[in-house]
Amino acid sequence: MKTVKKVVLAYSGGLDTSVILKWLIAERRCDVIAVTADLGQPEDLSGVEEKALRTGASKAFVLNLREEMARDFVFPMMRSGARYEGRYLLGTSIARPLIAKALVDVARAEGAHAVAHGATGKGNDQVRFEFAVSSLAPDLQVIAPWREWDLMSRTALTAFAAKHDIPISNKAKRYSMDANMLHTSFEGGELEDPGNEPHASCRQRCVPVEEAPETPEIVSVDFEHGNPVAVNGKQLSPASVISTLSKVAGRNGIGRDDMVENRFVGMKCRSVYENPAGTLLYKLHRDLEGICMDRELLAIRDTLAVRYSQCVYNGFWYSPEREAMQVFMDKSQEAVTGSVRAKLYKGGVWPLSRVSPNSLFSSELATFEEGGDYDHKDAEGFIRLNALRLRLHAAGTGRMATHSKKGRHE
Repeated sequence: MKTVKKVVLAYSGGLDTSVILKWLIAERRCDVIAVTADLGQPEDLSGVEEKALRTGASKAFVLNLREEMARDFVFPMMRSGARYEGRYLLGTSIARPLIAKALVDVARAEGAHAVAHGATGKGNDQVRFEFAVSSLAPDLQVIAPWREWDLMSRTALTAFAAKHDIPISNKAKRYSMDANMLHTSFEGGELEDPGNEPHASCRQRCVPVEEAPETPEIVSVDFEHGNPVAVNGKQLSPASVISTLSKVAGRNGIGRDDMVENRFVGMKCRSVYENPAGTLLYKLHRDLEGICMDRELLAIRDTLAVRYSQCVYNGFWYSPEREAMQVFMDKSQEAVTGSVRAKLYKGGVWPLSRVSPNSLFSSELATFEEGGDYDHKDAEGFIRLNALRLRLHAAGTGRMATHSKKGRHE
């Protein structure tokens, strides 16, 4: 393996990446620069920089990437209507290309020769990080310690930390968790058996529906070109929209999902996700699209959304196909401007009204009352022409002859 002098490490301050930091210094003789991405996660990051330096990093950066994540990653994904396998709102997946970009940016600025991450050899994150680096900086080496070292258990990691005087928490963690402004994911523990119900502690953002308020809460969200820009009439930054709606939806028990998904590396995985803001925004955005988007445009967008979600999940954010699809997605959202009001109650979201200056809804055409602009007689020709292929198919398969014979014998 090529010798690396300086490496930029994606550093969280937890056991794994703290051990990796020291391991890179002790075993690989690297000068390590620690980079922590502030993505709006609930954890307190105030001591992370100091811990990295104490552990041996030559430099440590805590980068505030909240607005960039919301504006340049989450919102484009939301405009696409992407949900992996019809359910997962991609809260972890969408953060990885941004973290990789931050690593590359620091590596360029500091003259580093490699980047390193703490993803294991079983999960999707290793793929996401390394695909992103391959796209952004193919000349940089990627170091993945979990695929190199022999520290294959928490006990081994803890022993290494003790040997090298790395401060760690003695509190055992029930789950492997990932969090950012958008969501929290839980894996491991009893969740490794899909037949087990999650423990009560498997929760961070969404109150149990039984404990949600007895009174419904009304919320309105304004959209411009598919992007949420205001909550209850108040203009907010992209990150503030997400943080505000995360609290609103979470306290009403909205946004929790327990699912088994197919990892890109081939195995199935059971995860519990809490994504209150994403769940609410997906519902309201979709409702607004109902009056703003042409039927065929919406159908094509939805078809592409499946492929788009796979690109995000599998780590192909910077791929030419995802970027090309994004151009179409953004074009499809040009008219998606307006406001949606909804009732939130015990885990449910019920749209109450939607208005848009670009509405395609016509009261004159849709009315059930007399008059209006729609001539019912026009439907006869429409039905006859669209049924032509069905009649031809029936004739070609012999259905007409079969039914004629059946009629003569009855």
